[in-house]
Amino acid sequence: MSPYIKVAIEAARYAGRYMLKKIGNFGEISYKKNNMINLVTESDKKSEKIIINHIRKNFPGHSFLAEESGEIASLPSVARNDAGSGFKWIIDPIDGTTNYAHGLGIFCTSIGLEKDGVVIAGVVYDPSRDELFFAEKNKGAFLNKKQIYVSAISDISKSLLVTGFAYNFKEAKYANIENFKNFLLVSQAVRRTGSAAIDLCYVACGRFDGFWEVGLNPWDTAAASLIAEEAGAKLTDFKGRGYSIYDKEILASNGKIHKQMLSVLKKG
Repeated sequence: MSPYIKVAIEAARYAGRYMLKKIGNFGEISYKKNNMINLVTESDKKSEKIIINHIRKNFPGHSFLAEESGEIASLPSVARNDAGSGFKWIIDPIDGTTNYAHGLGIFCTSIGLEKDGVVIAGVVYDPSRDELFFAEKNKGAFLNKKQIYVSAISDISKSLLVTGFAYNFKEAKYANIENFKNFLLVSQAVRRTGSAAIDLCYVACGRFDGFWEVGLNPWDTAAASLIAEEAGAKLTDFKGRGYSIYDKEILASNGKIHKQMLSVLKKG
């Protein structure tokens, strides 16, 4: 296990403990860009500070892209070998904030590390279940130290799928509603958890067979997409092209039902 993963795990656990302590008493709620659905709690902001401060203490030459703080450059006075070296930490302090604000225990913290545009490490921690998912590039994916793999389901009619909806789905031209209906008709069932990072990790460990969503941001998928890939998942956009965390479309599956899912998405 690299120093990067060790520090990310520590930061995720520190933030997770804080989240659990403050659930139900998380202070003021605010909203992003006057969107009364896309909320932010004081715990989001504090958890992000906990994560960034811990990582920065260990890697002061690294930069950050965080949901609440945006782009944060490396410390300018750092005289270290890693200063300006292309390392960027991509952080979602609480993925599933709406769940968290309602006391629903489906939320997590997500910490990904990008090196020169490639995600090389990822940690997703669900404090409610004490489930720690992590992966390093080309080293496999793990849940609480046990290696995990995608499911073996090969028929979409027997699959359990999961999706989500963007905060602006009521106004968006492409709102994912048709896709949701179409997948309901061909799968065993479709779920919506409210956390894209958890959805991807559940694909990684075989709890879900496939996941799709639109309108996500890099911090939603940076860590979990690597975890899913290292567990054997296939990730593309809706046209079957290679996936980037900066894309707005994501399709992740166990690989065996990927073509079937792509066919359904073409109908939407």
